[in-house]
Amino acid sequence: MPHDHHDHLSPSGHPYRPDNDTVLTYWQQMEIAIRELLIEKQIVTAAQIAGQIADMDARSPADGAAVVARAWTDPAFLERLRADGSAATREMGFDIGPMKLIAVENTETLHNVVVCTLCSCYPRNLLGLPPDWYKSRAYRSRTVREPRSVLAEFGVTLPDTVEVRVHDSTADMRYVVIPARPAGTEGLDEAALANLVTRDSMIGTGLARSLRP
Repeated sequence: MPHDHHDHLSPSGHPYRPDNDTVLTYWQQMEIAIRELLIEKQIVTAAQIAGQIADMDARSPADGAAVVARAWTDPAFLERLRADGSAATREMGFDIGPMKLIAVENTETLHNVVVCTLCSCYPRNLLGLPPDWYKSRAYRSRTVREPRSVLAEFGVTLPDTVEVRVHDSTADMRYVVIPARPAGTEGLDEAALANLVTRDSMIGTGLARSLRP
C-alpha cells in the first residue's frame, strides 16, 4: 500500500496519512484501494464520497421515531408499514436503500426484539449507527437463546403471558419494531409522540417513554 509515502498525494488529492494505532485489516486496505481507484478513474469524486458519508452520519433514531409516530396516529399508514416497510418509509422521504424493511408491532400479548446473529445488520438508513452492544457477541448469541434474560438486563421485564419473538436480520432484510403506544397519549400530535420513541424501543430492548404524571 502507498500509505508510507506521506509526502505524496493520493488520487483523491489528499495527502496520505499515517495509520492509527492499529494495522489496517485486509478489508480496510481493500476499501481504501477501491475507493481511490474509483476516484482515479473518475467514476466518483472525493466530494461525492464525502457527501454520502455525511448523509449517513446525519441519520439518527429520530427518523425511525417519526415513522413510529405516524403509525400510531394513522391506521392506514400502519397497515402499509406492516405490509411493506420499505415502501411506507419512502412515503415519508426516508430512503432505506435496496434492503427489505420489515416492521413488526408490539401488542399486549407480543413483544418483538431484533438481533443480527451473523454480524451487525441494522436499518442504519432509518435508525442511524447501531449501538456498540448490538454488535457484541454476547448480545448476538444470547438474545436468541435467552431473550427474556437479555431484556431483563435492559430493564424490560415482561409477564409470562407476553410472547417474546426474536427476529434475525440479514444482509438484505432488516427489522424495525413498532413499540406499543404509551397510555394517555391520545391528545398528542406526531411531533410530541415521536419524542416518546427511543432507539432501544425500535430494536425491542426498550419501551416507549411514558408520559410523566
